[in-house]
Amino acid sequence: MKTLSLISVFLFSITLLFSQTEQIEQLQRQRQAIQEDIRNTNKLYLDVKKQTTTIMDRINLINKQISSRRELIDVQRKEVEALTREEARLHKEIERLQIELKKKQDNYADAIKGMLNQKFNQNKLLFILSGKSFGESLRRMQYLREYSKWQKSQAEEIKKQNTEIANKQNAIAQAKVDKLKVLESMQQERQKLESEEKSYQVEVSQVKGREEQLRKELQNKQRQDNQLNNQIEKLIAEEVARQEREAEALRLAEAAKRAEAEKKTDRKEVETAKEKEVSPSRGVSPSIGASTASTESFNLSKDFASNRGRLPMPVAGTSSVVGSFGTKQHKEWNITTNSNGIDIQAERGADIRSVFDGEVSKVFSFPGSNTCVIVRHGEYYTFYANIFDLFVKQGDKVKTGQSLGRIFTDPDTGVSTMHFQLWQKTTKLNPAPWLSR
Repeated sequence: MKTLSLISVFLFSITLLFSQTEQIEQLQRQRQAIQEDIRNTNKLYLDVKKQTTTIMDRINLINKQISSRRELIDVQRKEVEALTREEARLHKEIERLQIELKKKQDNYADAIKGMLNQKFNQNKLLFILSGKSFGESLRRMQYLREYSKWQKSQAEEIKKQNTEIANKQNAIAQAKVDKLKVLESMQQERQKLESEEKSYQVEVSQVKGREEQLRKELQNKQRQDNQLNNQIEKLIAEEVARQEREAEALRLAEAAKRAEAEKKTDRKEVETAKEKEVSPSRGVSPSIGASTASTESFNLSKDFASNRGRLPMPVAGTSSVVGSFGTKQHKEWNITTNSNGIDIQAERGADIRSVFDGEVSKVFSFPGSNTCVIVRHGEYYTFYANIFDLFVKQGDKVKTGQSLGRIFTDPDTGVSTMHFQLWQKTTKLNPAPWLSR
């Protein structure tokens, strides 16, 4: 019972160790991804500031920057908490190891002392030969061998335990250094956040007196978005219905084919049975079909649904998500907008690319969105808007990362923004969680 309890404690400790380490590594990866996103957004913000007098795009970008900075600070806070817990866990581990080490050292010292008292080193041969019988002498010799092995193993365990304690102490020292770095970085990020919030106030102050004009611009854009969404819903619904009709027709054709094949099989079995009566049977080797493995880009699974969180961004190069999925309250203009997808700002001339293998289902133009493309990936559909230089046509097979065209850049503002949507049949999904950061 005691052994089972010790095993349970050991397994719990191991599980805790891996979960804690994994959490720290996950937070570090998350921090690095957010920092990269902040760098991209800042670059685009500076480019827009140089090229346009349009304030709305700058406000969108600085809003995104502030939101990302707050998210980064929150991740850093969690990282500090995780490192603090790791320190505490390591201290407990060292205490446990030191107690075990003390027991091993005491046992080893007692054994050495007993060996010296009985002068085994000098009288091993005498000890063996003084046995009352040959059998007892053999047992004494075996005992001395086992005793020697035990001594060596105890010495090795003590050495190993000392090394483990030293490693844990080094890990504590490293955790303290990492925590200090994160705390210093947090302080710097808070200062940057304060600066960005001031910049935001400056940007907003520049539109004083133009709120009504900007509100109308947003309302017009929302009307255009609504019309575009209606068109997308209609086209995808038509495509889904067509696919379902084709699938049903294929199912019926295959069922008829199977029925015909069964009839042929029945006739053949009758003929074979007759042949067996007059001729010997011959063995037939079944043919083995070779499986074809396609080289997958971006380390993605072949199944679209399995790639949530790993799909590439639908635009190449530096980019930042500046418009989110769903309902958004614009407090600056006192208006609410809704989006079926996300808006991504990118560099001038960037390639808009397919996020997964598929077939170009629809290509059409729409006012305010230039050329639009729908790509079908089985029961999933992705939509790409604001293409000005189209590279594909309806019916084309496309691969993950393949360019569909180049992003349109507004000549008046210098801003390059695309719109991206994700659908599962006729259900719209938030694309953001599907994309890798």
